[in-house]
Amino acid sequence: MNIQICAVGSHGDVLPFIALGREFRRRGHAPRVFANAAFEHLAKEADLEFTATGSSSDMSAHLGNPDSTDPMRGMALLAKAMMRSVEQSYPLLCREFDPGNTVVVASSLAWSARLLSETHQAPCTVVHLAPSWFRSEHVAPSIGPLGHLARAPRFVKRWAFKAMDRRFLDPLFTIPFNRVRVGLGLAPVEHTFDAWLHQTDLVLGLFPDWFAPRQPDWPKQLELHGFPLYDHGQEAPLSSEVTAFMAAGAAPILFTAGTANASSHAFFSASAEACRISGHRAILLAQDVRQVPETMSEEVAHFSYIPFQALLPQVAAIVHHGGIGTTSQALLAGIPQLIRPMGFDQFDNALRAVKLGVAKQLMPRRYGPQSAARALIALTSDDQIRERCAVVARQTAASRGVQGCCDAILRLRPRMV
Repeated sequence: MNIQICAVGSHGDVLPFIALGREFRRRGHAPRVFANAAFEHLAKEADLEFTATGSSSDMSAHLGNPDSTDPMRGMALLAKAMMRSVEQSYPLLCREFDPGNTVVVASSLAWSARLLSETHQAPCTVVHLAPSWFRSEHVAPSIGPLGHLARAPRFVKRWAFKAMDRRFLDPLFTIPFNRVRVGLGLAPVEHTFDAWLHQTDLVLGLFPDWFAPRQPDWPKQLELHGFPLYDHGQEAPLSSEVTAFMAAGAAPILFTAGTANASSHAFFSASAEACRISGHRAILLAQDVRQVPETMSEEVAHFSYIPFQALLPQVAAIVHHGGIGTTSQALLAGIPQLIRPMGFDQFDNALRAVKLGVAKQLMPRRYGPQSAARALIALTSDDQIRERCAVVARQTAASRGVQGCCDAILRLRPRMV
């Protein structure tokens, strides 16, 4: 079967779809990944066919923009990047389409795959990596630093969703997307982030129900299959430099701001100082060395990339942005988390990790050397948190996210046009 996998986003957004492609190939199918050229090496490492849907320079420019991590301005940047991806990738998907032998797998924002599904009558599965993609009047996802309106009446939540669509999301996403749809002879859609986001043959959530319990008003065709938990750590050993640093002293704290930004200079500077105050060693993980302090003590090391599954079981705790991939890898490793959410799904993921009893949250405006040091001391000295981490790690290890997702997708059958 020809399986077209279209993924839009950063490293953490694309990697689970590489894992899906790898599993499809293992089962004898012919998957092809469509993503930005910056991620071609991930597909090649997994021996997958790959089609670039944008240049790596476009990705670098987006991540290097300081507005990319701002909850409001970052959404506008994301909308422009996503629409550019739609226009670039739709013709490429059409070119590789094999009538009667193709199913389409799309990430949450891979709307070009949704267009192909309509224009070519291809069965389509949308895969959401985080629970924040699902609106609910019962337990609404957190969409910012103010929380998730947990105590608000249902009618207030309904009003909030509608207001967010009309004033913010529709102008950024729905209106420009409808211009593309009309150009293809398709009817316009309303409120793309409401029901339309899940109006497809199959909707999958790559997270377990104990992390985000299913709500009564979530899509009926939704299946939850657990975290994907793929990051090369199963096969890539730690480098000699990382191994040497780990062996030189006590287990360090790992700090990462994620791969979706390159403007976290203040975060890494404050983090290094927090470790000096709290007496911890530190690893600063940043692809761009310009983000880390120019001078650091011997107790602080910088690395551009380390596979999480190889490293995380050996660190004392992790401080991160709350991306769903990093959150789930930390749950698997059974280590305490200090989460500093900046935008998108990160606020919701952070609250869910805190509710599990394995994490604390510290907003960026409050994150400084003293506050981070206090939080790290509390996290690493709390026996109850350590016990909860061990329990949740066992639950996470039972995930069959990739396998279950592939099983569900393969139940679909290509349609003859």
